[in-house]
Amino acid sequence: MKILIFGLPGSGKTTLARPFAELINGVHLNADAVRDKYDDWDFTLEGRIRQAQRMRYLADGVVMADKIAIADFVCPTPKTRILFPADYVIWMDTIKQSKFEDTNKMFVKPKKYNLHVVTKNAKFWSTKIKESIN
Repeated sequence: MKILIFGLPGSGKTTLARPFAELINGVHLNADAVRDKYDDWDFTLEGRIRQAQRMRYLADGVVMADKIAIADFVCPTPKTRILFPADYVIWMDTIKQSKFEDTNKMFVKPKKYNLHVVTKNAKFWSTKIKESIN
């Protein structure tokens, strides 16, 4: 299973993904760590498309190893979300804007998701997600 936790920078994606991954014994894939490993800090649309493809590739490897992949990244456009076909999608909608104006302009609110997170409470939402996917 591939789980996507996405939203604006600062919305709490990583803060939720870490404890949730521990709770379900999943593998957490953090976009910043992946960008660091690939030394690719390009935040243009092309860079974000490349990142979505990279995150999909890594998550697919986790799934092939019979684990649950929890990917947390901005995934700002419908195209980047299509490129990361998640089995379960969590939208972190806890802030109106990030500190990055270019990302704010690029971010398109999703029409489809499994869970809409509206508060920063990782313990509560981790339990809620676990219940929802079981």
